[in-house]
Amino acid sequence: MKPRLFNRACFTIWIAVSTIAVATKVPADVNDASLAAFENATGQVRTLTTNGSIDLANAFFQDLGTNGRRCVSCHQPDNAWSITPETVAARFAATNGADSIFSNNDGSNCEGVVPRSLEQKRSAYSLLLTRGLIRVGLDVKAGAEFVIERVDDPLHCGPASTDASLYRRPLPSTNLRFLSGVMWDGRESSPTTSILQDLAHQANDATRGHAQAARDLTPAEAQQIVAFETGLFTAQARDARAGSLSARGASGGPAALSQQPFFLGMNDPVGLNPTGAAFDPNAFTLFNAWAGLKLSRDDDDPVTRARLSVARGQTLFNSKPFTIAGVAGLNDQTFSNGVTVPASFAGTCTICHDAPNAGDHSVKAPLNIGVADPARALYLPVYTLRNLSTQETVQTTDPGRAMITGMWKDIGKFKGPILRGLAARAPYFHNGSAATLEAAVDFYDTRFQIHLTSREKADLVAFLRSL
Repeated sequence: MKPRLFNRACFTIWIAVSTIAVATKVPADVNDASLAAFENATGQVRTLTTNGSIDLANAFFQDLGTNGRRCVSCHQPDNAWSITPETVAARFAATNGADSIFSNNDGSNCEGVVPRSLEQKRSAYSLLLTRGLIRVGLDVKAGAEFVIERVDDPLHCGPASTDASLYRRPLPSTNLRFLSGVMWDGRESSPTTSILQDLAHQANDATRGHAQAARDLTPAEAQQIVAFETGLFTAQARDARAGSLSARGASGGPAALSQQPFFLGMNDPVGLNPTGAAFDPNAFTLFNAWAGLKLSRDDDDPVTRARLSVARGQTLFNSKPFTIAGVAGLNDQTFSNGVTVPASFAGTCTICHDAPNAGDHSVKAPLNIGVADPARALYLPVYTLRNLSTQETVQTTDPGRAMITGMWKDIGKFKGPILRGLAARAPYFHNGSAATLEAAVDFYDTRFQIHLTSREKADLVAFLRSL
């Protein structure tokens, strides 16, 4: 049965409500609001809602603040419910920078800037336009083990002492049933509340902060937003080379994803699975059926070749061994069950991307893999932090989890995001430092000295863009 998509009338309303300025291509067979499809650079991404239909009256789409922002302003359906520089630039061009996303409370490089000309706006919002970054202002936690000793700011935003302007990608507001922690630094997660409660709290904080609302969400509004978000499942459904990602026995796309089991600790690699089941490094099984495909006799079947590449990439992701060392939050860490991870060990990508067919951490496990190192993002301020006890200093573009806990050991730690729908939401990492999936793979290859071949890199990219 052919999947049914958005009807055109509903799509028109969506465009108006979400302030997307440029029309997105929609397939001709559009006739149902439960499955939305959007073309992207490598194929098509789709979102399935288990709520029956996309309800545009939901508080997620409503203007509940004072600056015109809505949840959907930074969580666009065609960008896998995040934003990309391309769509932000299109909104800028269509509105001369008047779209509500260009708000100086957090969209501009520097807080409170008042650009007057179009060129001044382009400069003031350059990180949003080129990297899809939103500014997050955080104070160093009272009683923290460190202070901000110095700021080297290429943006020239002014001095900072106890607070920091941090620049981060909006996380997707879809596939949230696989979450173990809320926000890059986990600041919306509490050990005493559920993920659903955390999401409700985050929705209120986002409305009060990003949308500059004058009041808290009502319990009904918060519940509406959480119910809407947790009913969304988004994945790449078609690849330009491999075709349908659910063909020939594969289980790509959002329908299969919506049926994927998950619980906190599922497939955890250090023994935190509450069922006691052992870790299985083969966390991704979407394209197992493609591994056995055969090329046609004349060896000229590009679709089969592409599918074989995807399958090889999945195998590499699951099983390619490399040395994992120097990862704060994992190496030399003793977990709540008493397991201590050694300073160096052989593992695979799924050690950190363990949630089956989702690819995030199945438990709260913020890690420092070096993405916030100053050399990775020359366009961001560099903070020199000083340990108050040891006087040791470290430089970073984002202290990460440490801004929430105040702990020196948490500097540079971030959660790993859910990997589904990657092709629709470049750039990658919290600071947008990898413009493409190829760049993301290169980062890991260099960071962990994996020594991937050109074909292995291409196969990994083929797999990742098929998620």
